[in-house]
Formats: sequence, C-alpha cells, structure tokens
Amino acid sequence: MSEVIRELVERLCAQDARALGRVLSILERGGERARVIQRALVPQVRGCLSVGVTGPPGAGKSTLVSALTRELRSRGNTVGVIAVDPSSPVTGGAILGDRLRMLEHLGDAGVFVRSVASRGHLGGLSVAAVRMIDALDAFGKDVVVLETVGAGQSEVDVAEVADLTVVVCMPGSGDHVQALKAGILEVADVLVVNKADHPLADRAVAQLQSTLALHASRDSLVPILRSIATTGEGVRKLADVLVERAARISEPHARRHRRMRAVLAQSVAERARWHVLNSRNEVHEELTDAIATGRLSLEDAVRRWKCAL
Repeated sequence: MSEVIRELVERLCAQDARALGRVLSILERGGERARVIQRALVPQVRGCLSVGVTGPPGAGKSTLVSALTRELRSRGNTVGVIAVDPSSPVTGGAILGDRLRMLEHLGDAGVFVRSVASRGHLGGLSVAAVRMIDALDAFGKDVVVLETVGAGQSEVDVAEVADLTVVVCMPGSGDHVQALKAGILEVADVLVVNKADHPLADRAVAQLQSTLALHASRDSLVPILRSIATTGEGVRKLADVLVERAARISEPHARRHRRMRAVLAQSVAERARWHVLNSRNEVHEELTDAIATGRLSLEDAVRRWKCAL
C-alpha cells in the first residue's frame, strides 16, 4: 500500500471529512487505487446499520430520507446518506444531486451526504455505492441510508445489500400493483405510504394490506406506516420501527458477508455481460447462431457457455 493511500485511510478513520470525500470519489471511479483502499478499510469496519429506501419516482424518498436523518440525529446517531441518482448519458455523473434537497443538514458534521451515479444499473444501485458503505462505516457513521434512483420494478436489489429495506409508496399511483409485480413486497421490511394527507391515503393503505394478505407469511410481519415527509409527521414512528427491527437482525460480520456476496454476484453478472457483448469469441458466435437458428435453447446455450469458461 502506498504511503499516500495509507495516510488517506488514516485521515478518514480520524473523521477527516475531506479524506472521506476523496476516498468516496476514488471508490466511485474504481480501478487499482479503489481496490487498495477497499482492502485497507476492511479492518476498520465496525458494522453500521444500513437502511435501503426505495420506491417509484415522485414518492418523496429524498424528503423522507432528509426527515429520517433529522430524527436519527435527534437521537444522537451519526448518519451517512448515499443518494443514487440517474447517470448523465454524456458524463456518466449523477444528474439530480440529492445533496441539493438535503441542504438543512449542510452545517451538521454528524451528517454526510453523497450523490452517486447509477451508471445505468437498472436496480437503482451501483457497485460503487455499495462499496461506500464500508467507507462511511470506517468514518464512524452509525447509520448509512441508501436511497435508490427510483427505477421502478428493478429496485429489489437494494434489499440484497441493505440490512433493512423501506419501500415508499404514494397514494393514487397504483404502487401496490407495481410492487406486487416487481416482487418488492417480498423484500420490504417496512412499507411507508408517504403524502398521507392525500385524500386517497386510506385507500392506498387498504390496498397494500390486501396485497400483503396474498402473502400469508408477510401479512403480519411488514408494518404499513403513514408519513408526511414535508412536515415530519410519521417519521418518529418509522425510526422507532427501524430501531426495533435492527435489534433483531444478524450480527455485523454476517450482514457484511451477505452484502459482499450480492456485490460479487452483481460484478460477475456485469463482467459476463460485457464479455459476451464485446469480445470476439468463437464460442459466443457459435452459441448466438445456435440460439438464433433454433438449434439450442437459451438455457442449453447458457449451460454450454458456463462449461466453456
């Protein structure tokens, strides 16, 4: 490890915010320096609580995350927020900038907010965002909130990396139907109907309850809360539920092990996709032709591709 990287990690662990920002930038860019920093951070990880906040665009996730951060701070917790935004098709950078929507925390040293580009990843998370949990953990954050891009039905992967998953819905949008189709209800630890002052809020809660009833194992396990994020109403109850559920989840090492398995699976899938699409490989050409002409099913072709690795 170079002296520069060692000093950078030491400064991060000493809660130097500038060092944290630089480390997060390196982790987002990837490459050899990112890999070295990742390895250096592992002994410093304490096991912070990670909370995924997902849901459709317009549900008020950013406002709710800001209100939840305020509530957690009032309880003495330090908070890191990783807000995953859509990527610019030109620069590849984040284009929404959730930090602008959390300006109330700007002068609070106990809060660190970082916008991260999704890099086109449909599930609303990038590998870089997941790596950043370790950096914020080593920095000393008690809770790290992962707010996804709001990509719709592909967002269930946040549950694979977060310790607890909050799904935010809004009245009158048919979110319960979309959630059922996407499988989001299968992974939600808490459901929140935001904008609960809307005339259709009661109906939205009833619809979610009836949808959960279709899954007998989930019906009594997933609380459905109401919130008005703009006023903070219902946020204290959400924090109470998260604290209560956090006390029942597995110990930090097991949680991090599960998160790293998800990152490994995602990285392997992305590398395989790139390899198939971009490499000039005879096996790929033969398998593609076999599928196109009907000589092989897709499943058989995948099995042959795995054997050829």
